[in-house]
Amino acid sequence: MQKLFKQILTSRVYEAAVETSLDEATGLSTRLHNRILLKREDQQPIFSFKLRGAYNKIAHLTPVERHKGVITASAGNHAQGVAFAAVKLGIRALIVMPKTTPRIKIEAVQGLGGEVVLFGNNYSEAAGHAEKLTEELHMIPVHPFDDELVIAGQGTIAVELLRQNPGRLDAVFVPVGGGGLISGLALYLKTLRPEIQVIGVEPMDSDAMYQSLAQNARITLASVGIFADGVAVRQVGKLPFELCRKYVDKIIRVTTDELCSGIKAIYQATRSIVEPAGGLGMAGLLKYTQDTGCTEQTLIAINSGANMNFERLRYVAERTRIGEKQEALFAVTVPEKPGSLKAFCRDMVGERDITEFNYRLSSRNQAHIFVGISTRNEKERFSFAKLLTSAGYANIDLTDNDLAKTHIRYMVGGKSGKVRHERLFRFWFPETPGALSRFLEATRGRHNISLFHYRAQGGDFGRVLIGLECPDGSDTELEKRLDALGYRYKEETANPAYTLFL
Repeated sequence: MQKLFKQILTSRVYEAAVETSLDEATGLSTRLHNRILLKREDQQPIFSFKLRGAYNKIAHLTPVERHKGVITASAGNHAQGVAFAAVKLGIRALIVMPKTTPRIKIEAVQGLGGEVVLFGNNYSEAAGHAEKLTEELHMIPVHPFDDELVIAGQGTIAVELLRQNPGRLDAVFVPVGGGGLISGLALYLKTLRPEIQVIGVEPMDSDAMYQSLAQNARITLASVGIFADGVAVRQVGKLPFELCRKYVDKIIRVTTDELCSGIKAIYQATRSIVEPAGGLGMAGLLKYTQDTGCTEQTLIAINSGANMNFERLRYVAERTRIGEKQEALFAVTVPEKPGSLKAFCRDMVGERDITEFNYRLSSRNQAHIFVGISTRNEKERFSFAKLLTSAGYANIDLTDNDLAKTHIRYMVGGKSGKVRHERLFRFWFPETPGALSRFLEATRGRHNISLFHYRAQGGDFGRVLIGLECPDGSDTELEKRLDALGYRYKEETANPAYTLFL
């Protein structure tokens, strides 16, 4: 590890990257009774820390290697980092990106001077093609995280942290994808200041490092969430895993709602809008202070990047209130008789603010309400559920039900008496032309579409809810077709929100 420590100290990142500021979130510090600081990697020329590692790797190539050019597979910030670094050094850069990559990212890489090759429908297929081209063209691969010089470049953030904050520092919260960023920071910080806690933060649905450390071996996730696409990695790097196992104190996992709260907290502190992966550090910091009740500590969150699609902001804003424990969602059954709705609002809702209210007649005896209530904390959420139960209202807490939050709250309309043997599926469609047509081709034949809901959310993937009529109610052939399609999906037929409202 001495070699890697020296590589951090002798890194060449400042030929291209800038020393980013360490800003105090004054209002948040006051509210949390801790000193909260933000390391602003969104200030880099490509708005992400990825420039550090990419440039350091490419800058250390020999003249012979530079002549060959560099190649990588990426649909995100690493692609921009490689393109920026290579062009600055006068080297050819070939970036293999999935065909499903949004046009804005392709144009960003091309705008920086990188050559783009589109291949495959996902990162794995693009990476495989990049390996093939590497052998054919004899170019030099630049791995996004499993490389000593890349890790050393990311580790320069830790050098700046200790220089910018030479006094007390209790914990640093770091976004984790493949592990390059946190392993470089952890090695440097623990070597010089072993008392500082280095805490990684991952989304619940992309927790490859958490799972690997828990099992003491690198594991491969069957699938990854796509909201925080910057850290959507199925397997962490070999070298980062070894470094994290030795130097990282713990990994905190956060929900999508908690991550959205982290994005909002950064906006309130700096008026900057970060990408989901960039908000992970703050989301983990907020969860840590809530869970531990710590006070009078100095805590730093790494803001790793700000390449956010503007269209995504609506989704972030909608999920933030739940992430801050300021909204609770319930399905409530009320009797279908004169005055029942008024009685519910008067006796149950009372003085509480309503954030959502959908009413649908179910039969001549009862109706279902999808209701959102403003809360100050989880205790109020649970007390409202007890109030409903004690008053005789059948209810289901949907606050943690992702199907309800993503789809059903926007489409409450009641059931169709014409549908038979319906199965409900959630899909993550790539935001690319032809995605729906490929789905329809895969399900062509026996399966009639009985329900369809899509809402643009500004990400690389669209969230789609689809109902399919299956003649015999259970069709294994359908599942084989869906698996072959390659889109991530989940069956929701047994979800109580579906059975009540759709």
